[in-house]
Amino acid sequence: MKDPARTPGGVPRHAHRPWVLREYAVLADGERGAVVDPEGRIVWLCAPRWHSDAVFSSLIGGAGRCAVEPVDPWHVWGGSYEDGTLIRVSRWVTADAVIECRDALALPADLDRVVLLRRMRAERGEARLRLTLDPRPGFGTRRMSEARLVDGEWTARCAELRMRLAGAPEATWDADRGLVGEFRLRAGEHHDLVLELGPGAGAEPLDADALWRATEREWARRVPDCSALAAPRDARHAYAVLNGLTSRAGGMVAAATTSLPERANTGRNYDYRFAWLRDQCYAGLAVAAHGPHALLDQAVRFTAERLLADGEAVHPAYTVDGEPVPRERTLPLPGYPGGGDRVGNHAAAQFQLDTFGEALQLFAAAAHHDRLTPDAERAAAIAVDAVERHWKRPDAGLWELEDRWWTHSRLSVVCGLRRIARVLPGRTARRCEDLAKVIDEETRRRCLGADGHWRRAADDDGPEAALLVPLARGVPSAREPSAALTRRFIEERLGEDGYLYRFEHGGEPLGEAEGAFLLCGFAMALAAERHGDRIGAFRWFERTRAACGPPGLFAEEYDVRQRQLRGNLPQAFVHAFLLECAVRLNGAAALPF
Repeated sequence: MKDPARTPGGVPRHAHRPWVLREYAVLADGERGAVVDPEGRIVWLCAPRWHSDAVFSSLIGGAGRCAVEPVDPWHVWGGSYEDGTLIRVSRWVTADAVIECRDALALPADLDRVVLLRRMRAERGEARLRLTLDPRPGFGTRRMSEARLVDGEWTARCAELRMRLAGAPEATWDADRGLVGEFRLRAGEHHDLVLELGPGAGAEPLDADALWRATEREWARRVPDCSALAAPRDARHAYAVLNGLTSRAGGMVAAATTSLPERANTGRNYDYRFAWLRDQCYAGLAVAAHGPHALLDQAVRFTAERLLADGEAVHPAYTVDGEPVPRERTLPLPGYPGGGDRVGNHAAAQFQLDTFGEALQLFAAAAHHDRLTPDAERAAAIAVDAVERHWKRPDAGLWELEDRWWTHSRLSVVCGLRRIARVLPGRTARRCEDLAKVIDEETRRRCLGADGHWRRAADDDGPEAALLVPLARGVPSAREPSAALTRRFIEERLGEDGYLYRFEHGGEPLGEAEGAFLLCGFAMALAAERHGDRIGAFRWFERTRAACGPPGLFAEEYDVRQRQLRGNLPQAFVHAFLLECAVRLNGAAALPF
């Protein structure tokens, strides 16, 4: 029997229509993130934490609405972030008015509740705005009930999740549509809405002015001055994104979303609302290149805690508070067009050797800034032991593919061992240097081709852009012919129109099987800079940093021909590599390596 509340494709009839991914913005407070469409609607929010069920899930076809929008349908839109923050300002122009809506998730964040701030202001003319608020917990499968208006605040609940809304006392509650209402603002007037969701909803008044002041102060504290860097505004934006994705527990999610497609209808859509240790190390290394910062300390703490807890059986990914990633499952939703409705991630059970190498590089960078804690030093010893026992073992590698003897993984641990040897005591340092030499020699024997460039794997002569990461870190040394030969081989075979792809897909033309991989473009810029090619470094940097949408957010991949983002967003490691490029290309690096 057909459901009259849904389209033939299974989408709720009142759901927001999807936009191309490049148009979406993200609000985040470290514990969860909200995706905002170009007209200011919240289309994705998990509460109370990143890996919780979504309360607003229309991004992937679920029910639920959170919108404040002009009543007049004849309007155009735009928007931007306030510099160095994830405070988003949407702007609408109607026939009679110019309206701005300032959005943020309140800081400092509470673990048990999310607070969404929305401030509407009529810049010119008289504004008429419509409110629709219908939280649907459980990825749209459940409704709020017990709605009450008490002392000017609306409350409702669904099982353990409670809602409070301040600023809409004249709205009405409809059992099917939730809260609905309208606002009228004359030029210069503003109006605040404050939405609170979570099992730990507080009893204190939702004071919009106080919450905005605290949020602004916190962003000013978290994002440093980047005026000495290349592309300083983009660098500050990268800091804001990385802060927004990093929990107070230390973990940094790979992205705020799940199941956004890398390629339409190919099944390549995954849940990225978890903390990959490798990605967190990339972010920590980028920040360390600029100087000591809380993000470095959080990366060191989270990585050390995971190694101390799980030893050589450490997982590639965890929840942001260090718990195991749930097993993959699907939801009864149609998904984003071309994508899916998958939650959980199977890659968390893989063995990825390079994770140990990146952790050692992170700890060495922390030691340079005198931020290597006793726990991190113990964790480094565990990582060294794990590398010594398992470096010969095939692993899933950076791209989380089938287990093979990937060259990138071995060069990453060689780099990590050499760097940590510089900061550990004598006998331990010698042990790391000796182990690095053994791995380097065997990797050269198996993975360095007769024509002088590094092979993708011991059994694969093809080009591999992952090799640019250790090349950018100095392994092999820029003085070695193999470094330049490998970079040139990758550029010739995997570069097109100023963008870079990961590897070749069985003879398919570049761009057909997948999009350009933005981490690789920034890694090429870093490798070119290390090799003394500053013109090439800036060329790769500028071309790659252009591959974002209007909000300045990067996904994992970029469809060069259609100029569209592909995959989940915002992708943390892409923003991390942009930041490191901004530091190193302007000669502002605070690290000697």
